[in-house]
Amino acid sequence: MAEPNRAHLDEAAVLRSVAGAADDGAPELDRLIHERVRLGIVSALAVNQSLAFNELKTMLALTDGNLSVHARKLEEAGYVVCTKSFEGRTPRTEFRLTDSGRTALTAYLNHMEALIQAVRDR
Repeated sequence: MAEPNRAHLDEAAVLRSVAGAADDGAPELDRLIHERVRLGIVSALAVNQSLAFNELKTMLALTDGNLSVHARKLEEAGYVVCTKSFEGRTPRTEFRLTDSGRTALTAYLNHMEALIQAVRDR
């Protein structure tokens, strides 16, 4: 039986790592942040001190329900804090990235940069 070439093995290792199935002790990709909408939320919050619900909704072109579901998942993970208040009689929901969320985003970005470099070095 023919032995697979080394380039194929390296590609398979990169793909396993992206899929979160690396078995060589490498850190797994944070699937919570990896999802497109949640990555958009944490990225937007990383460059803004805080954002109101409607600001995030408009910025990311999301529906109310879609933003609510994804923001709740990030909040449950401790990556985002949600503050509800009133401006007069108008409710205001505001989101802020937590230290834990910033740390998770930094780790995610470092992981993605390492994967990109591994593919480029191939």
